[in-house]
Amino acid sequence: MAELIKVTEQASTYRHLEKMSIHQLLKNINKEDKTVPDAVEKAIPEIEKLVSVISDKMLAGGRLFYIGAGTSGRLGIVDASECPPTFGVPYGLVIGLIAGGEKAITQAVEFAEDSAEEGWSDLQKHFISDKDVVVGLAASGTTPYVIGALKQCRKRGIITGSISCNPNSPVSLEADFPVEVVVGPEFVTGSTRMKSGTAQKLVLNMISTSIMIQLGRVEDNKMVNMQLSNVKLVDRGVKMVMDGLALNDYEKAKGLLLKHGSVKKAVESVKK
Repeated sequence: MAELIKVTEQASTYRHLEKMSIHQLLKNINKEDKTVPDAVEKAIPEIEKLVSVISDKMLAGGRLFYIGAGTSGRLGIVDASECPPTFGVPYGLVIGLIAGGEKAITQAVEFAEDSAEEGWSDLQKHFISDKDVVVGLAASGTTPYVIGALKQCRKRGIITGSISCNPNSPVSLEADFPVEVVVGPEFVTGSTRMKSGTAQKLVLNMISTSIMIQLGRVEDNKMVNMQLSNVKLVDRGVKMVMDGLALNDYEKAKGLLLKHGSVKKAVESVKK
């Protein structure tokens, strides 16, 4: 087994942050943030493998689960919760789970991430099966809640993935498709909500967006299946209908959109 190097815990390359001006703080944080996309780019081959297997499973009727603790868990929940309104898929197709339950979304729940059994217990509540894919999110790669869940999944033939920010981490060993985005020491030593969190957010965006395109939820470059849940989205939808039908009548396009409930259905109703 390769030696675990906890880059996420290494000392910041900056000293005496309290002596920096606000301008210096912002410039240096931004300087560090600029390194994150390059680290993500290096992981694209691994991300591609993970997206491919998730797409295949979901096309066959499976679901995607994100499971994590702290910032990582919250990011998974954000990504999962945005899929239904953005792409018009049912709630429950992409599910985010966090150590400590719903309370932990807004408040830290002490020691919740330290249970190696609770993650699998949370997955069982959703009747997890080998049709599904479970992606463990852990910046450190050492979170027991996540590692324990992935171990149980693998015992049962459930495909697993992971997103972490340390090389050769324990969570990667329990993932069939590990993704490691090594962004280096944080600006504030050990504060993985910063670069590590940004890296995880970027990868989650890539995963869910690519999958939804594979599932046919995007046409051309447009969210033709989005939910019409507010005035802004209705207006965006009307403009998509106008564009899709080469129609100059806003009110007519709006009527079609509201009648059929989505851009895709509105355009198809006329084209048919």
